[in-house]
Amino acid sequence: MTEKIDKPPIDKSPGEWRGQLSDLAYKVAREGATEPAFSHDNFPSQTGVFYCVCCGRALFDSGAKFDSGSGWPSFFAPMSPETLGQKTDTRWFMRRTEVHCSTCNAHLGHVFDDGPKPTGLRYCVNGVTLAFKKSD
Repeated sequence: MTEKIDKPPIDKSPGEWRGQLSDLAYKVAREGATEPAFSHDNFPSQTGVFYCVCCGRALFDSGAKFDSGSGWPSFFAPMSPETLGQKTDTRWFMRRTEVHCSTCNAHLGHVFDDGPKPTGLRYCVNGVTLAFKKSD
């Protein structure tokens, strides 16, 4: 069963999203696909903020990033609780918690309860859904 998702503040047509995003970013963010593991060897390690590639909402601070060994960028907390929405994902014969941008409903990845302290959570995020801005 999937929870109801309210219409997000940013609501574009598929054509508008396709015009804005790369093919892979569209498939992941708008259609719920997953990018290949370990496809971001050069993922930013500087101090800064990771934003939603679709709408520009600040999602994760680099201070919450950690190497989970999963092959996808991982964070132990979002910028704020209101940043992300969640819903149950039962695809692939398992039960997981999907996370999405609460502003535009972009699929970001999943959250698991095997992360480090202080939260014990691992937000496993598709790197193609994130844009990074280095702190000054």
